[in-house]
Amino acid sequence: MKKLVLLCMLCIGCLAMQAQEKQKTSAKTSKDCVMMENGKMMTMMGGKTMDMDKDMTMKNGTVVMTDGTVKMKDGKTMMLKEGDRVMMDGRITHTGMKTAKHKGNMKSKTY
Repeated sequence: MKKLVLLCMLCIGCLAMQAQEKQKTSAKTSKDCVMMENGKMMTMMGGKTMDMDKDMTMKNGTVVMTDGTVKMKDGKTMMLKEGDRVMMDGRITHTGMKTAKHKGNMKSKTY
């Protein structure tokens, strides 16, 4: 009986550790993106930021080029501005100034 209880507790402990591992991994990969920073295109992978040295195709077919040009799968093109990010799934996040009056407030839009 003691062995059975001990075995059950061991299994529960292992499952709890696996659940925590999966949460850490998904949180880390959700921040992976390419972004315009100081006028240069940068890549953030696994928490490390480096210069973007080649064009990248995102999961939804969006292509991000090293000059900051973004070509959507439907053919639309746009240019990233300072602070803009393109997530690996193709979502684009714009971060810019709200108004000149409120310089400290940042506005973020996700498309």
